[in-house]
Amino acid sequence: MIICIGVLIALAVVTFIMGSVPFGVVISQMFYGKDIRSEGSGNIGTTNAMRTLGKKGGVAVFVLDFGKGLLSGLVAFIFALFLTSENYATGEPYITPLLVALGNDKLDALALSALDAQFTLALTMGIAFFCCVMGHIFSPWLHFKGGKGIAVAVGAEFFAFQVFGALIELAVFIVFVAISRRISVGSIAAAVACPFVAAYYFLYQTFVPFSFALCTIGAAIVIWAHRGNIKRLMHGEEPKIGDKKKHAEEASA
Repeated sequence: MIICIGVLIALAVVTFIMGSVPFGVVISQMFYGKDIRSEGSGNIGTTNAMRTLGKKGGVAVFVLDFGKGLLSGLVAFIFALFLTSENYATGEPYITPLLVALGNDKLDALALSALDAQFTLALTMGIAFFCCVMGHIFSPWLHFKGGKGIAVAVGAEFFAFQVFGALIELAVFIVFVAISRRISVGSIAAAVACPFVAAYYFLYQTFVPFSFALCTIGAAIVIWAHRGNIKRLMHGEEPKIGDKKKHAEEASA
């Protein structure tokens, strides 16, 4: 039980640190000799990078932010493999004591292994998704400030929600951006859709309410990170894509 909890805490710390790397700042300072936080909207995400660093810089920031979300899912998968491997001291998978503590009966070895694998993967994916996104939004390297989490979240969703679920989230984003011509609207819509997709994967396919709660809380914080955009939308002041205004809409990635 102690080993299992320790591994889950380690996963949370590792994925938070991965998410906290502010690639927008790194790229702008290393390759452009300026700080992205002092230009445009001041956000470290893809949209502001595209505006202040150009297409190459913007694409680089997106790929790296998306990539750290994707990598967090891979790390979660590796941690899940360890937790479902056999503890030679007990002859059972490391995750078994936690399952028993949560009220699961000890089944025969084959059934228990299958349960362990399903439960553990959902658990580690939920933790990795939440912590990586939180690391991006509250980066300790930037005094607990950061981006808005969309690019990172989508990357993590390719593992947490599998390819189909992640594509649903992307489709929601694209449709709302196309209709509104505002990236912030697409980002907020994708965040609103996140708990519904999470409910399918973490409540219907595999009953892991903890992972569903993490995704829901994460989505709510992403929406909170867009509070400035929401305020401007309510007052009809949020610029559209292509608008040439001094205060263009803030980046959502």
